Amino acid sequence: MHVPKREIIILLIILVSIAVSLYAYPIVPEQMVSHWNADGQVNGYIPKLVGLALMPVISIGAFLLFLVIPRIDPLRRNIAKFRAYFDIFAVMVMLFLLYLHGIMILANIGFTFNMMQVIAPALGAVFYYSGVLIGHAKKNWSIGIRTPWTMSSERVWNETHKIGGKLFKAAGIIAFFGIFFPDYAILLILIPVIAVVVYTFVYSYVLYQKKRK
Repeated sequence: MHVPKREIIILLIILVSIAVSLYAYPIVPEQMVSHWNADGQVNGYIPKLVGLALMPVISIGAFLLFLVIPRIDPLRRNIAKFRAYFDIFAVMVMLFLLYLHGIMILANIGFTFNMMQVIAPALGAVFYYSGVLIGHAKKNWSIGIRTPWTMSSERVWNETHKIGGKLFKAAGIIAFFGIFFPDYAILLILIPVIAVVVYTFVYSYVLYQKKRK
């Protein structure tokens, strides 16, 4: 049975995540740091068994989701048209989860850093490639900017995704600067993405109304 390369890569990432957890189990404290506030200060703990299992379990769940979506979407033939971009996005998300897993363990074995600062460039990369994916996405029910108006019109879908792709890339670049401005990292991450989501929602509505007229 032929196993696609993308699935092999994702499975290897999951195995690395599990291996990291097994290696870290004897050296992390019984109560692991698990949550940081907007200023990067610790404000939550969980038992180490839960902490070390969390990211591998989330990764497995994400893998199953990425596996199922292209197979069950009613417009899966359209997903096939940009499947290569979707596969790269899936791998990027899995690498991001592995990265989070790694820095969480480092934070629990004595390394000190501003959590928002180290997450910012990784999220920036995910946001940027989300823009690439969105820019190539054809109409479907699972991936992209799915508003009532984009789903009702091919033209509205295409034009909304064209502008949305560019805006998500810009949000990714802005988030990356959180590494240089740690005090504002959370704002550089959240505000641009929220603005893009709101703008594309409104944009799709306005464009649809213009089309009707």
